[in-house]
Amino acid sequence: MAEKHKTEWRVVVGRATGIVVLLGGILLAAGLCNASAPPDNSVPSIFDPRSTPAESISHLSRFVLAITGLIFLVVFSLLLYAIVKFRNSDANSNREPAQVYGSTQIELAWTIIPILIVVVLFLATARVIHAIQDAPKPATAVEVTAIGHQFWWEFRYPALGIVTANELHVPVSDSAHPTPTFLKLLSADTDHSFWVPQLAGKTDLIPNRVNGMWIDPKQTGIFLGQCAQYCGTQHAKMLLRVSVDSPEAFDAWIHVQKQSVNRDDREVTGRQVFETTACVNCHAVGGTNATGRFGPDLTHLMGRSTIAAGAAENTSENLRLWVQNPGAIKPGSLMPAMKLSDADLDALVRYLETLH
Repeated sequence: MAEKHKTEWRVVVGRATGIVVLLGGILLAAGLCNASAPPDNSVPSIFDPRSTPAESISHLSRFVLAITGLIFLVVFSLLLYAIVKFRNSDANSNREPAQVYGSTQIELAWTIIPILIVVVLFLATARVIHAIQDAPKPATAVEVTAIGHQFWWEFRYPALGIVTANELHVPVSDSAHPTPTFLKLLSADTDHSFWVPQLAGKTDLIPNRVNGMWIDPKQTGIFLGQCAQYCGTQHAKMLLRVSVDSPEAFDAWIHVQKQSVNRDDREVTGRQVFETTACVNCHAVGGTNATGRFGPDLTHLMGRSTIAAGAAENTSENLRLWVQNPGAIKPGSLMPAMKLSDADLDALVRYLETLH
């Protein structure tokens, strides 16, 4: 009998040790996630907020984690105490544990305490939701319409007359000169979700519904995000880049985007290839007969650092491969392979490279 109890005790200790190790692993993982992101923001992290909405969500998350962590520690400690204190032994093998059925004090405790916890969490969450969703729009705000497509992002600046894709440019916002960016979120086909972890929480883009969100980045740089709602084959590669520019850089970017495409007479052949193929049915290029809306606007294509919604660097080789065989970069992409001859393909790529 003593050997049996010894074995049972070893099992209890082993399980308790496993739980402690698991808890330590969770805390270690949280600590690693909480580490500062690299200077270039190449790793999106909810633990490194750089905008007011993201900061509010981060603070709320830490508050909820602290409360739930405390609950876990209390419950785990009581459970471990009960296992050790009241484990089976020769001395109590035939004893009935003390019965507490009908204890008013215990029933009030396990009813009132959870209600208070839920109320506190509810009020804290409601406060953050109200502060983010009902924030007033200042006169200095930049307005952008973001439209989710399978599988890329379209960005329109109605007040500025600018249309671009996949790479969102916004001005930095500081307390002295607040310049938040308010986004109107639409979907052209199915459900999408706009998420840049360091700037704001997730917000869905739903067909036939208008949603909105806002950001006010506190520092310049590139912040990465992506679609956070499964929207089809290439959902994982529906990436986006938010470029937070200084006021001067943002004004310069606006000036460039408002310019008509520079016509390079040396690339007449490539332009003819572009204007006489199916390219014009999906894409738009200012100053040409290309007015398509199904694909990204290409007027300032070479001003973007990536193609295929961030799936590849914007280089001559990748651009050629993307036109020739989109599936090689983005399997399941809705862009068809153009099946051009090598000469036409080379001419088309040279023409696209003039679109600054």
